[in-house]
Amino acid sequence: MKEIIHDKENFVNISYSNQRVSNTEFDSCTFINCDFSNSILSETDFIGCRFESCNFAMAKFSGTGLKDVHFIDCKLIGLNFDHCSDFLFSANFQKCVLDYASFFKKKMKKASFIDCSLKEVDFTAVDLSMVVFGNCNLERALFHESNLEKADFRTAANYTIDPETNKIKKAKFSTSGLAGLLGKYNIEIE
Repeated sequence: MKEIIHDKENFVNISYSNQRVSNTEFDSCTFINCDFSNSILSETDFIGCRFESCNFAMAKFSGTGLKDVHFIDCKLIGLNFDHCSDFLFSANFQKCVLDYASFFKKKMKKASFIDCSLKEVDFTAVDLSMVVFGNCNLERALFHESNLEKADFRTAANYTIDPETNKIKKAKFSTSGLAGLLGKYNIEIE
């Protein structure tokens, strides 16, 4: 049981920057314009929470629970989501900057990334089956031994995916994105 429990509360313009938040449960809470930069979120659960215009740049997760969490217009640069608890992990992102983040070995089946910047994100060994990458920039994002079955890349840009080292059965791509699947062959596509 968590030491502190917040239920259906709204947090607006609060700074947690450079602070430790631990042993706390936030259930169905909304965070608007909050600053979590360089904070340490340890053994804290966010259940059914919504984050709008929040800054998580360089925050540290340690056993953090993200369960049915929605990030909207948030800065999540350099986060290691792989340090989050695997139990019921579920996060969706819209208009977020997730550059340099890592999701190593996370299960993200049916998640959505809409209008996001995902530059150099590590998706190694991640279950991304049925994930939607809607209008996302995946420049230098790393996909290796990832499950991309039925994922939707039709409006995503700048991705490089090796079909030989990832599962891509029934994934959706636009014809303009084929170069991202054939890049390792050093061929020219017109």
